[in-house]
Amino acid sequence: MKLLTRYMAREIYASIALVFTALLMLFAFLDLIHELSLMGQGNYNLGYVLLFVLLTLPSHIYDLFPVAILIGCIFALVQMAASSELTIYRSSGASLRQMVGALFKIGLPLMLLSYLCGDVLAPPSERLAQSLRLKAQNAEVTLKEFRSGVWAKDARSFVNAKNVLPDTSLLNVSIYEFDESYHLRSIVAAKQAFFVDDDRWELKEVTQTRFGKEGVAVNNLASMEWRSALNPDLLGVLLVLPEQMSAWSLYQYTGHLRDNRQKTARYEIAMWNKLLYPLAVLVMMLLALPFAAHHRREGGISTKVFAGIVLGLAFHFVGRLFGSLGALNEWNPLLSAMAMPLLFLLLAATMLWWTERR
Repeated sequence: MKLLTRYMAREIYASIALVFTALLMLFAFLDLIHELSLMGQGNYNLGYVLLFVLLTLPSHIYDLFPVAILIGCIFALVQMAASSELTIYRSSGASLRQMVGALFKIGLPLMLLSYLCGDVLAPPSERLAQSLRLKAQNAEVTLKEFRSGVWAKDARSFVNAKNVLPDTSLLNVSIYEFDESYHLRSIVAAKQAFFVDDDRWELKEVTQTRFGKEGVAVNNLASMEWRSALNPDLLGVLLVLPEQMSAWSLYQYTGHLRDNRQKTARYEIAMWNKLLYPLAVLVMMLLALPFAAHHRREGGISTKVFAGIVLGLAFHFVGRLFGSLGALNEWNPLLSAMAMPLLFLLLAATMLWWTERR
């Protein structure tokens, strides 16, 4: 059985590497086309474009894991079945349980790689890519993130926001405006800030303090318009999406939101997805096993690989749909995250039962 496991591992790893190479080249090419349309803004030249595309690869690897695992396993197992290798192993006494166990052993390193890409490599790499592009484009606004929140330099103003929410609205905003001689002219403090359009923001619950020769004047306003070059695209560089945060960061941030009586559904679903995502590797490998029952009248390798592509894409997109619906309808986060893995596990078990019965 060890011989079978080693041989299957070699074939499966080679096929998965081939599939990953093809998919990553496709997504990198699409990213390159998109970034070339932005080339020329500031110092954003071809070198920066290529570096940006390279830095986004860990995120693509993580997103493509289930699809690549399923297609690669189907390709390897169907080839082995076509050459009667699996038939020989089954005839020599290898049971279905032993083959499933061999696939699980092969899948463990892939689970670890999935975790490393999703929790360790992708978040900082994605943020670095966005920051690099923003800096190369010579954006008018300079952003920095500290313990005191996000600081931005906008012309002769300095802006501090304690929190940036997922919709890029701002909480507890302070705007320090200076004149041409860099003397403090006014301080605007607002509870919330919402982006309207172009360069316009709407401030809520505003306290405006003006400093002049006549003295200090304080005004309290329900709302106020604020014009700034700061926009959601720039803030998106500092804002890490829930899907790109690590499981531990999501756990901590969920606790923070709960303590402040804010909605946590989206972050809880993202946390459970992070924890369950590596298990999807094993589910996909298990789903690939029934395709090894090779019957030429049912189609060759290309037909089964196409079926794997359809199933992999369904897992990816329908899984995201379940997550979005769960966040909108406040379903149980664990059930929302488990829906697709359980559904595909049930599909794999059903297909294996049907294959063995035949």
